[in-house]
Amino acid sequence: MDLRNIAIIAHVDHGKTTLVDELLKQSGLYRDNEAVTERAMDSNDLERERGITILAKATSVVWKDIRINIVDTPGHADFGGEVERILSMVDGVVLLVDAAEGPMPQTKFVTSKALARGLRPIVVLNKVDKNDAEPDRALDECFDLFANLGADNDQLDFPAMYASGRSGWADMELDGPRENLDALFDLIIKHVPAPQQIVARDAPFRMLATTLGADPFIGRILTGRVESGTLKAGEQIKALSRDGELIENFRATKILAFRGLGQQPIEQAEAGDIVTIAGMAKATVADTLCAPSVTEALPAQPIDPPTISVTFGINDSPLAGRDGKKVQSRVIRDRLMKEAESNVAIHIEDTPGGDAFIVSGRGELQMGVLIENMRREGFELSISRPQVLFQDIDGQKMEPIEEATIDVDDEYTGAVVEKLTGVRRGELVEMKPAGAGKTRIIAHVPSRGLIGYHGEFLTDTRGTGVLNRVFHDWAPHKGAIPGRRAGVLISMENGTSVSYALFNLEDRGRMMIGAQEPVYVGMIIGEHSRENDLEVNPLKGKKLTNVRASGTDEAVRLTTPIRLSLEEAIAYIDNDELVEVTPNAIRLRKRHLDPNERKKASRAG
Repeated sequence: MDLRNIAIIAHVDHGKTTLVDELLKQSGLYRDNEAVTERAMDSNDLERERGITILAKATSVVWKDIRINIVDTPGHADFGGEVERILSMVDGVVLLVDAAEGPMPQTKFVTSKALARGLRPIVVLNKVDKNDAEPDRALDECFDLFANLGADNDQLDFPAMYASGRSGWADMELDGPRENLDALFDLIIKHVPAPQQIVARDAPFRMLATTLGADPFIGRILTGRVESGTLKAGEQIKALSRDGELIENFRATKILAFRGLGQQPIEQAEAGDIVTIAGMAKATVADTLCAPSVTEALPAQPIDPPTISVTFGINDSPLAGRDGKKVQSRVIRDRLMKEAESNVAIHIEDTPGGDAFIVSGRGELQMGVLIENMRREGFELSISRPQVLFQDIDGQKMEPIEEATIDVDDEYTGAVVEKLTGVRRGELVEMKPAGAGKTRIIAHVPSRGLIGYHGEFLTDTRGTGVLNRVFHDWAPHKGAIPGRRAGVLISMENGTSVSYALFNLEDRGRMMIGAQEPVYVGMIIGEHSRENDLEVNPLKGKKLTNVRASGTDEAVRLTTPIRLSLEEAIAYIDNDELVEVTPNAIRLRKRHLDPNERKKASRAG
């Protein structure tokens, strides 16, 4: 069967996964009476909860006797390691752009990778039926984006379509019939070239592994595109590292191909198709699976270096071991090594003591997703503040710079620009009206300046601003950047918090805990209204007497406490503080707890 391999790329929430849902429906994949879930490609629990694509996944449909392999790519740059590998499997990309917002930072990141590989894009302007849609402006911005990214003449001569993924239609003209996605299917078949590897069908089998997985029945599995030759189930093959060194010889026990949303066993994998192979014990991502006669490995796409690091340690607080079952450093290390094996964008280093591990990656969101997955698996961890990784280039200290794209109400523009360009050492690149009383600000800001900024940004814009960021480049060190300005309220006692004490402490700052919650010495229970840290007693109850006084015994009403999400907590803490993460709780505490106090707190709790 004739083949087409495409990837769909888009910014977060531009409708990519919804469009794939409609492509699956209209290709005849489902029965008429079959129950269909929304966002079928977002199969991960975290993906469904957050509404973002984290893991790249493939599916396949048949249109006019031609099989189209569709790869759904992550829309966030923190998961760029997935994107860079996935693009090596496809021959074309569909760039989905919101007709109101235009191309956004994550779009720019993935598109630059696709253009660098020589892929010719198809631009689909989505959500053109919305009231604030400006498809002509969005199309012009796409052209400017391609030109700025160094696209050649063939790539700049891209076809464009107008679509509504939720309504299930796409047309070449804005005022088209708006009935179905037939025009998009036809354009993909016409514009995207068939895999060139088919001419090498008689050559020895070679495949570059791009994603690693595990199946409960068949074990370790690797997915990739067959670059040349054919492979039958049961044949003997080998795995080569990037340097061409032999890793292992093994038998391909099973070959799976994407058919709709699932995978089905096939007898033979042919050049150009995207397949999954089982049977290996050691081979991993970026290795070459090939016939025994092959001696050279396929070139693997280099992965961009990590930009931040976070220290994962054991949870040594007085409340350790109450929620989770996986608390030993050995178990944490095994889990992190397993993650690093399948996610090539993550690097793990042991610390000298051996009870903590430095995890380096692309951004706070990537770290947050890893920590969230681990806590759901029963781990307890202590997490440090993210540290930016510097590089020494030609004897000069360089730091990562991010491009921040901000949509904000006109009245808050001054406050945002002042914070970014003044305190946080950013450079204003562009500021223009975005319509509907909003301004779009684009600035190049050091990664250090954006850690912990999001909460402050939402306060400055009264919750109406939208901030997107993506890695831009390395630049000379910008100098000192002040951290969090407010101090914290620290518990000086062990036990259970009392509402009367918290009510009296509200004058000191905003609380992060409620009544009847366990606390211990050194635990952060609130944000101080001043710059210094303050030790307080959240256990102090009201002194009772046998004399009643009129009007003084009214019920205490507490202000709703601040509940930080995992990413917010990691960005909030200072260098001498940690986030205590358990399956049921996220707590903040000072880094060094007195061992004697820890024992007392453990007994008191």
